[in-house]
Amino acid sequence: MRRRAYISIGTNVDRERHVRAAVDELGTAFGPVDVSPVYETGSVGFAGRAFYNLAAAVDTPLPPASLVACFKAIEDRYGRQRGGDPYSDRTLDLDLLLLGDCILESGRLHLPRREITRHAFVLRPLADLAPDLEHPILKQTMAVLWAGFDDPDQWLRPVDFPW
Repeated sequence: MRRRAYISIGTNVDRERHVRAAVDELGTAFGPVDVSPVYETGSVGFAGRAFYNLAAAVDTPLPPASLVACFKAIEDRYGRQRGGDPYSDRTLDLDLLLLGDCILESGRLHLPRREITRHAFVLRPLADLAPDLEHPILKQTMAVLWAGFDDPDQWLRPVDFPW
């Protein structure tokens, strides 16, 4: 059974190259990739360089743990450093946000991912990509969740990304 997987993509190191690489890698692994607009966003939790963030969607038969393992392998190929401060610069960060209507809490894996409603850099691109997508727990669409998002400390601006 194939389900729609929604993925958050972020980078603040060699941003343009890593955004392209992430989308290309997802395409190689899963086939057609739908993407949101790209946003420049402030770093959250540390004083670092601005990020490029976007959301992507692919169709896949893989279970959540296999998807996460695939995303970690992609991150590793592009120099992702692990084990240090969780709030630090990122060459590439791929996070599974949603997988169909799956609700899961297993160790560190939570679906839907909690950051959807906490961070503008996750919710705004997801609302652009899939405005009518319903959050499987909150039973509100991404567009409605974005319309109600209110955190003036989280800035973002669209990037005219040269695909």
